[in-house]
Amino acid sequence: MSAVFQVEKLQKSFGGLAVTQDVSITMQPGDRVALIGPNGAGKTTFVNLVTGHLKPDAGKVMLGGEDVTAQGPTRRVRQGLVRSFQVTRLFSEMTPEEHIAIAILQRTGRSGRVFGNFHAMPDVMKETDALLATLGLDHIATRKVSEIAYGQQRLLEIALALALKPKVLLLDEPAAGVPQSDTPRIEAALAGLPPDLAVLMIEHDMDLVFRFAKRVIVLAAGAIIFDGSPQDVTSDARVREAYLGNYANASPAA
Repeated sequence: MSAVFQVEKLQKSFGGLAVTQDVSITMQPGDRVALIGPNGAGKTTFVNLVTGHLKPDAGKVMLGGEDVTAQGPTRRVRQGLVRSFQVTRLFSEMTPEEHIAIAILQRTGRSGRVFGNFHAMPDVMKETDALLATLGLDHIATRKVSEIAYGQQRLLEIALALALKPKVLLLDEPAAGVPQSDTPRIEAALAGLPPDLAVLMIEHDMDLVFRFAKRVIVLAAGAIIFDGSPQDVTSDARVREAYLGNYANASPAA
């Protein structure tokens, strides 16, 4: 199986400080990978580099075997690399239905009809309704975002990402700020993602990491110090020292 996403020896420095040091990652369709590390490890910089929001000093980003290093964020989205953000970036006066329909229109090259009546477009409505139902949002489809719970807003962000038909999905702390009572909804949404979709999730909640990931990558001081199974990560001495600490000592996976 050929890789759907590759990062080769990515490097980035700010004012002489190396924040990304020869980072290389390969993902296959269907991979479920968690990217973890202490604050300041370079996780956000890495995501900004691979999504085109920052230009690397060296290295390559490949999607489906094509070099996209010189492409901007919009082009990368069209190529199938989609990101969700740690903080919701939704429009408070719009409904979930409107958000999804607009994303579909943009993906299908009909952005000029964004302000038209998408209810009269059967294909758009069929896909919109299906996505909202899949994420358990169909019952609030026509309510304003400002009126729905934060956990539901995070689910809407995942639905928006899926509306763009990604091949690779980068999730930046999908459960951040979500009340504990709503976390199962997020986990159910993650479990229901398309099986051929490659997912890279940045997350600090180690319990969620171990329930989601089939592979864990640990970043520290801008460099990868571990890339392997969740079963092995807690026993790695470098990871214990750099990040996991007491969690590794208490974890049954240790």
